[in-house]
Amino acid sequence: MAWFVEHWIASSLLTAYVVVLLHNAYLGNKAATGVAGYYVGNREMGGTVVGISFFATFASTNTFIGHAGKGYEYGVAWFTLAILLIIFCWVSWRWIGPPLRRFAAEWDALTIPDYIRGRILGHEPTADRHPLLLLSASVIVFASLLYLLAIFKGAGHLFQIFLGVPYEVAVGLTLVVVVLYTSIGGFVSVIRTDAIQGVLMLFGAVTIFYFVTNAAGGISAVGQLMERPSKQHLFDLNGAVPFAVLLGVSLSGALKLIVDPRQLSRFYGLKSDAEVRRGKWIAVVGLTIILGCMFPIGLYAHLLLDNVSDTDLIVPTLVNDAAIFPFWVTDLLIVSIVSAAMSSMDSVLLVASSTLYKNIIAPFRVVKNEVTSSRLAVVGFACTAALMALNPPGDIVGITIFSGSLYAICFFPPVVFGLYGRVASPSATLLAMLLGMAVLIGWISLGLSSQLHEVFPALLTSCAIYWLNSNRQPL
Repeated sequence: MAWFVEHWIASSLLTAYVVVLLHNAYLGNKAATGVAGYYVGNREMGGTVVGISFFATFASTNTFIGHAGKGYEYGVAWFTLAILLIIFCWVSWRWIGPPLRRFAAEWDALTIPDYIRGRILGHEPTADRHPLLLLSASVIVFASLLYLLAIFKGAGHLFQIFLGVPYEVAVGLTLVVVVLYTSIGGFVSVIRTDAIQGVLMLFGAVTIFYFVTNAAGGISAVGQLMERPSKQHLFDLNGAVPFAVLLGVSLSGALKLIVDPRQLSRFYGLKSDAEVRRGKWIAVVGLTIILGCMFPIGLYAHLLLDNVSDTDLIVPTLVNDAAIFPFWVTDLLIVSIVSAAMSSMDSVLLVASSTLYKNIIAPFRVVKNEVTSSRLAVVGFACTAALMALNPPGDIVGITIFSGSLYAICFFPPVVFGLYGRVASPSATLLAMLLGMAVLIGWISLGLSSQLHEVFPALLTSCAIYWLNSNRQPL
């Protein structure tokens, strides 16, 4: 209670924030009259709001906590990821979004497995139970679970430090809020909420950069690090790890912008190609601002913190430091960073639970009320991820990069090649996914990732198998 009195600005804003979330849930519930309304907003969304949602969904605690902190360990080489993210964001909206939106509308696709069914399986009577669709859905559910527990970890650390509550309580608090508005309002609630959260995140990123830079001695203070022998590795592309490994990490993260179901689902909801063009620049510019502000924070942390053992704690520690941020700014940033966690969490939760229900449960069990069943899937999936987050494996970036590798290996060939006419048989597509995953896991198990990141051989394997067994079909 003392915290809420001391930080009355943050308390007031968080209360208003929750009220807005619940209002959006109410509006989303009115639109969710069927599964199309619940999953993709009846394909009636505009480019402005979806563009904001796109960068807000991606730039979650993964960026504000994970990516920002990793600069402390990897130095300037880590900026490779930021550059690739911006490039792939543009590629996604320019080359993936328009045809994917048209195909999804034509086939009434609501999930990525639905798209794969329309492109690869066609109208086979037993397509819903085909091993290819079941594997695709299982990968989405598993990778989303990894990603969601990483976000729960980031949000838990935020509330733990800011509110002074135990980590377990912080995770539980996050769970209750995100489940309420996501399960009730569905896609419309998520998109409307993301639009607000995106604006808050832009404010937060710029503010964090301004105050941390000033505390470190200005932008030119980075030059002080270059003069220190103990910090020379920060300015060497191979200083922390071989650059080929870091490039693989960056590629795994960036590929998610064109194959991650939570990003691709945004295109499903757009009502026209004109809205795709409108949303493109909003998404690219918004993501550029956030990445440009957050990625240097890890470097500046060398001038402000000592003996950092967990880079995921750098940003929460800095933001909570009264010597760097005035209390009223800290209060504003608490809301901003919380919104970063929520903006990605709700999207992952909705996509994973919709895939779980529609492509794994529904083909084997007929239910009377699909929307209610989808809501129950949201609640169950969120609770599972929250329980796993109480003892998470690895750090935030490591967890999310692995999930990105899985998405790239399984979905890059059928999504990217398939959108432009290269279609393989169901068995070849299934083989490409399985062997790609086998190479990924085998490469990691053999310890070869220290020389070359596992995404390169695994993605090459899956793409080669798919391409060599595909043929050109009319679009």
